[in-house]
Amino acid sequence: MDPRPVPHPTLFRLGLVGLGLIQVTDGLYALISPRGFYDDFPLGRGWVEAIPGYNPHLVTDVGALFLATGALMLMAALWLERRLVLAALVTWLLFAVPHTAYHLGNLDVYDTADQVGNAVTLSLTVLVPVVLLGLLVRRPR
Repeated sequence: MDPRPVPHPTLFRLGLVGLGLIQVTDGLYALISPRGFYDDFPLGRGWVEAIPGYNPHLVTDVGALFLATGALMLMAALWLERRLVLAALVTWLLFAVPHTAYHLGNLDVYDTADQVGNAVTLSLTVLVPVVLLGLLVRRPR
């Protein structure tokens, strides 16, 4: 076990909880109301619907993935054990990087406000864990 504590514990908790709660919320939405998630996510904007077609199996699978990654982030925030935090951040990025890349490459289906909203929110889902990962693996001086 790596005996070094997680640096900046408050920052790590905030980042992990923020990512985890968003993911759990979105995951529950997709699992409870796949059609509603497809038609209205986020907040009535229809970002998922803009890239057709609707597939309830796919939406519920994505909801389960969101719920699982959100739970992992929340457990990492709770326990703040270095190896668990590392595993959670790497797992998150394995999902978030291709997800973000796909959507950044397909912004043409949205109006300007939704293009900006997609680009900013998705970029943050990569930037926040990359910063935390950098802080975690940096060697103390």
